Amino acid sequence: QLQLVESGGGLVQPGGSLRLSCAASGFTLDYYGISWFRQAPGKEREGVSCVSGSSRGGSTNYADSVKGRFTISRDNAKNTVYLQMNNLKLEDTAVYYCARTPGSCRTLSRVPTDYWGQGTQVTVSS
Repeated sequence: QLQLVESGGGLVQPGGSLRLSCAASGFTLDYYGISWFRQAPGKEREGVSCVSGSSRGGSTNYADSVKGRFTISRDNAKNTVYLQMNNLKLEDTAVYYCARTPGSCRTLSRVPTDYWGQGTQVTVSS
């Protein structure tokens, strides 16, 4: 059964860090990209970051709002993709989702996705 499970969300103060995990099962992670999205209350969902599959060189892409603060990485042996989030800001508060990406990560606003996780809440508050 194909599944993506996010974890690692929580409450953190501004300037703090969190590491989100996206654990994949039911398929070979190496063959696919994984994207992270987020959705804040009352706002549209936005692409945060993406890492492509090995056939595309494992290239990464980031939204301008998180460049320099977030880092996406993958551990194919553990079938897990991580999103390290540093220097968190109030506006990073959202539910974060990972999604399987069977294509290029070149344009975050148009990355193809086919399976999604259930999401994990990230709250940045003082």
